[in-house]
Amino acid sequence: MATVTPVTPEELLVLPDGKLFELVDGELLEKNVSGLSSYVGGRLYRALSEFCDQGAGFVFPSDCGFQCFPEDPDRVRKPDVSFVAGDRIAADEIGRGWIRTRPDLVVEVVSPNDVASELHEELADYASAGVPVVWVVYPESATAVVHRPDGTGLTLPRPVELTGEGPLDGFHCTLADLLPTDKP
Repeated sequence: MATVTPVTPEELLVLPDGKLFELVDGELLEKNVSGLSSYVGGRLYRALSEFCDQGAGFVFPSDCGFQCFPEDPDRVRKPDVSFVAGDRIAADEIGRGWIRTRPDLVVEVVSPNDVASELHEELADYASAGVPVVWVVYPESATAVVHRPDGTGLTLPRPVELTGEGPLDGFHCTLADLLPTDKP
């Protein structure tokens, strides 16, 4: 039985295919994606970016990692989309390494290959870091759930409308706007 040498956050940064992995307990954890989850994540990233162009803060795509977990300072999570308010992080703090400031919003877009227990662990990590809001989007069923650090969740009614709060107050989009449609 071979032993696995733990990977450090610094080593993950320089791995040629490191953008495909998160770092949990010193082990590389492959990010599960599908065409649909990538498409929805990209559309939501674009919608949030356009909203934030007016100065609300910084929006990051799925290859951005956060190293902000108090119980495990070497843990690196890569949400599908994330946001940090502009008054909580300066542009010069966004350097070559992992972001150490906790996000104000995390979005996880569930793919058919995602494992429920791994998603639960991610939600627990975000709660431990104090992330105020996590949106879990289920493109296959066109549903979404809002999670908060106190463990409460809210399943959004249909039609699903994602709405911002705090620094994202005024942001809104429907899940239908994020899903692919057939063009004539």
